[in-house]
Amino acid sequence: MSNIYESAEATLGFISSPCLTKVELRVACRGISDRDALSKPDPCVVLKMQSHGQWFEVDRTEVIRSSSSPVFSKIFLVDYYFEEVQRLRFELHDISSGNNGLRDADFLGAMECTLGQIVSQRKLTKALLKQGNTSGKSSIMVTAEELSGNDDYVELSFSARKLDDKDFFSKSDPFLEIFRVNDDGTESLVHRTETVMNNLSPVWKSFKVSLNTLCSGDHDRELKVAIDFTASNGDPRNSCSLHYIHPYQPNEYLKALVAVGEICQDYDSDKMFPAFGFGALIPPDFKVSHDFAVNFDEDNPECAGIQGVVEAYQNCLPKIQLYGPTNIAPIIQKVASSASEEMHTKEAMEYFILLILTDGVITDMADTREAIVHASHLPMSVIIVGVGNADFTDMQILDGDDGILRSPKGEPVLRDIVQFVPFKDFKHASPAALAKSVLAEVPNQVVDYYNAKGIKPKCMTDYESTRTFSP
Repeated sequence: MSNIYESAEATLGFISSPCLTKVELRVACRGISDRDALSKPDPCVVLKMQSHGQWFEVDRTEVIRSSSSPVFSKIFLVDYYFEEVQRLRFELHDISSGNNGLRDADFLGAMECTLGQIVSQRKLTKALLKQGNTSGKSSIMVTAEELSGNDDYVELSFSARKLDDKDFFSKSDPFLEIFRVNDDGTESLVHRTETVMNNLSPVWKSFKVSLNTLCSGDHDRELKVAIDFTASNGDPRNSCSLHYIHPYQPNEYLKALVAVGEICQDYDSDKMFPAFGFGALIPPDFKVSHDFAVNFDEDNPECAGIQGVVEAYQNCLPKIQLYGPTNIAPIIQKVASSASEEMHTKEAMEYFILLILTDGVITDMADTREAIVHASHLPMSVIIVGVGNADFTDMQILDGDDGILRSPKGEPVLRDIVQFVPFKDFKHASPAALAKSVLAEVPNQVVDYYNAKGIKPKCMTDYESTRTFSP
């Protein structure tokens, strides 16, 4: 089953698009193996980004002499595209003094991930790998801070007086690390100053830091998936069916699911996605359902990653009977119920994205309009991907780009939360183009909701966690 997922995933390509925002990345390593018994490594981290299957160097840190657990002061500033899979590679090298840069350096290991994984988790720690194996107990930690285009900055200056001597013969070589205390009690490095050699009253260089960097707290996005299992899709055993499962080639449902899900899964901390189906007769009594769990576990409909959703989808098909009608209001109401509960929590920091994959004209238009108007007051967005060649006029109405959507009673939506894209328009384009089209409006929808509610990320206003260390 993973072959289908990998086949769909491999078609995701790199396509340039306007930069959404910028991200600051900070790097630290732990447990780097010593070169020999008499000396520690002189580490440097090289950041590379993948484009068209090739790795290109973006930037590199300074070299920290004689350290097995370096915290680099270099900050990587990278462009961040919410709707793209941006693959990064962090390479650790041992650059001894007097050698010719990376050409003569010892390769100590590397870590690969996506920028979205770092941004969503804020702090990502992974083992360093060397030739496919873990490099001893060494690991690398990358922290991220998103910067808005109009970030405010503050200039900080620090000094110290009358530090204790290391011993009778030498003075301290102090540097300062500034940490931010997060909501969960953990700490994130904000800045590391230069080391002032042999000084008991150091004055460090001033530096600027974004106020956004000093803020903790974020809005989590949770993806929920809904798949159309109505009879109009065709018998899954027939090669003409939109649900036909080929042993090695993904059908259009799977292509759309992987294209959008590959992006969204980076923004969910536990990578567990509830997946639902609608319009099918389901076991054991084979009654029609419009909001059943694809894994048939109603108490826990979550699947492990997008690959887990793909596998649950493939396991589900032989056990159900495609039926109808095409009612999507129930699944919107189901997600809206979760969003409503979140809205009334103390933190109210979770935002829900419902991805609906469907092949045809919906049959409960009035109820769907009512459900969307209600959901427009909640922390949620609805993405509809039309699969096949049906008439999707109703979907365009729900999208609201040509006018304000209203409920049957005339109540307008509070904000536009629906984005519809017909998959057929992307037949000859990379699935990454589909992901960009359907996800481009999500960031603004998230911001519009929290701005309307007056909910902002929490911010640390003091610097109680500054600490001084000797190297």
